[in-house]
Amino acid sequence: MSIPCYNEVMPVHFDEDKQIRRGDELRKKEAERFATLISSNTGVPYIDLSLVSISPDALGLVEEKVAREAKLAVFHDAGKNISVAAFSPTDPRVLEIMHDLEGAGFVTTLYVATENSLERAWKYYEDIHKIEATKIGQIDISNEALSKFAERIKTLEDTKKLTQETLSSRTATKVTAMLEIILGSAIALGASDIHLEPEEKEVRARFRLDGILHDITSFDAHTYKLVLSRVKLLSALKLNVESARQDGRFSVEITQGGKLLAIDIRTSIIPGAYGESAVMRILNPESIKVTLDKLGMSPTLLEIMRNEIKKPNGMILNTGPTGSGKTTTLYTFLQESNEPGVKIITIEDPIEYHVEGVVQTQVNDKKGYSFAEGLKSAMRQDPDIIMVGEIRDNDTASTAIDASLTGHLVFSTLHTNNAAGTIPRLVDLGVNPKVLGPALNVAMAQRLVRTLCNICKKKVAVTAKDKAIIDRRLKSLQEIGINKKPPDTISAPVGCDKCSGTGYKGRIGIFEVILVDEALEKIIPDGPSESEVWKVARAQKIPDMAEDGILKVLDGLTTIEELERVVDLS
Repeated sequence: MSIPCYNEVMPVHFDEDKQIRRGDELRKKEAERFATLISSNTGVPYIDLSLVSISPDALGLVEEKVAREAKLAVFHDAGKNISVAAFSPTDPRVLEIMHDLEGAGFVTTLYVATENSLERAWKYYEDIHKIEATKIGQIDISNEALSKFAERIKTLEDTKKLTQETLSSRTATKVTAMLEIILGSAIALGASDIHLEPEEKEVRARFRLDGILHDITSFDAHTYKLVLSRVKLLSALKLNVESARQDGRFSVEITQGGKLLAIDIRTSIIPGAYGESAVMRILNPESIKVTLDKLGMSPTLLEIMRNEIKKPNGMILNTGPTGSGKTTTLYTFLQESNEPGVKIITIEDPIEYHVEGVVQTQVNDKKGYSFAEGLKSAMRQDPDIIMVGEIRDNDTASTAIDASLTGHLVFSTLHTNNAAGTIPRLVDLGVNPKVLGPALNVAMAQRLVRTLCNICKKKVAVTAKDKAIIDRRLKSLQEIGINKKPPDTISAPVGCDKCSGTGYKGRIGIFEVILVDEALEKIIPDGPSESEVWKVARAQKIPDMAEDGILKVLDGLTTIEELERVVDLS
């Protein structure tokens, strides 16, 4: 057995990277000790900027060059109150900057920080440079890009293919191209919303087409973070805020029919389990350029509503869930009434579409401008017609009733399931039932159903299930004097390139309307239930939503399956 000789020099392994890391850690600890020593000597509190959120808005109060020379960073702002970190709080350059900030009206709080800590804050100047390089609130899609979309984006499959091609590329402009494709495709296909939803392993992108969500693509979390930063920049939102709700908007300029068209994009971002979820609502001004006769009302109902919106005073309430087309219908009423001799004011939350010739105002609860306050202010402006985005509380409801009784025509929305629920709902909000009858002209309700694609729809035999539904509704229609023969065939969806393979293209409204006539006025002071309202209103011989929908099925506009999705046919 060999005995080791201890006089021999044993080989020693030197880990250079490890030693460098140890040296860095020692230097950082020494710097932190030095900073805390300065803090105790000067009485200025110490802060570690790696543990706090850095606000690019605050950082931008001092130019990067000046901040680096003075070894200083403005890292937080809350109104006029700002927080400043400095390596040497007694440095004359720091004192001069503090003096300038206070002279500009800011209330400053000074902290001591290490140079490494300040370096972390200075990195956020990159975000400021991005913001300055971005035209906030507006992104232009070139005519060339639009032509490409027009040529390539015909169906959802085209969009899926194009996004995957872009994601697999290694170009420096991949993120910008990805956002342009998503926006351009959504507009080309007529989507109302773009949904970007982080999940455990990937981020899902979906379009809402005709009220139904469709998967478009999925991408990795890193790409999504870059895309989301771009969306935030465009929407003038804070990049470093990830744990709170943010709302913003920007616009996309496109050329349609030889004219430049600005389409607003309303952005909503909320925190989630796997990251921030973003929804972009596409507000195409062309979508509200719908005439009254294109909404889907029957000829009889169309004549009734044309007469109602010509009245000098009273209230027209439109009810239905979110996304049922209430706002579009009210905008159509406004445009039908919008004449040179008529003063129209709106109170909205938010303003979705801008209408020429109409004074539009937006609710701002932080500044005390609620629907009720906006309505009171609007009445002092001598309007003929007032549109209130939504009646949510007693104050707004009572003020709207007062406006309708004092010579104004008021349009508004209310959340109820049907037209008959309008009266009980207003009573629940505290409206005096004795004045409700003279104030309310029309209670209406609506839903949106997808219309069959005219290119590919086909006739099919009526099934036993559909026949039972149709027969039941035809019988109730006979009770109000509408006689229709039971069909042997009805239209059904097929799917083609024009409708992205869904069998449906576009949407149409189904409606029910109750007029406040003499018979209804008699029972309203007693606070009637929905069923009591329906019983009296049935004498007006206006179809309810289910009956209106069945009539559209018989006309080949939609299907019973689609109708059942939005209306109870049982």
